[in-house]
Amino acid sequence: MSGTEPPSRRRLSLRSPPSREQLTYAARYLALATALNAVWELAQLPLYAIWAESPPRDSLLAAVHCTAGDLLISAATLALAIVVGGRNWPRENFSRVLAAAVGLGIAYTVFSEWLNVDLRGSWAYTPAMPRLPWIGTGLAPLAQWLVVPAAALWALHACRPAH
Repeated sequence: MSGTEPPSRRRLSLRSPPSREQLTYAARYLALATALNAVWELAQLPLYAIWAESPPRDSLLAAVHCTAGDLLISAATLALAIVVGGRNWPRENFSRVLAAAVGLGIAYTVFSEWLNVDLRGSWAYTPAMPRLPWIGTGLAPLAQWLVVPAAALWALHACRPAH
């Protein structure tokens, strides 16, 4: 591909910088996903031990901390999803990038929950947290990484300007 092609025909690669359209779309995705993750983190707080065992201020700080982590996870999973399947994303390969971003988010969640609940004891679930029987991952964080990235990407895709 030559460098004289219009931005709409450029392919995303590790050798060429992303287009303005790609950066704008990614920034909007991260903003929307972060807002949705903040709501999710607050809603699922009663399923974690910190809610019952600590002052409300600690629970709120935990939700803010986790939302910041969610932003980093969202950025990393979107970047990897674009590299794996996102040529001309977001105009093309939308479904492939969405599936990869959701899959990577779920994979990271299963690992992170196992590491932080079972190995490190960084946080704990209450008995109210439904868990996957064979690995013990909480269903609320698993559902978060299924619903939030998919909802945010679909919402932006549905609202994109026609080309």
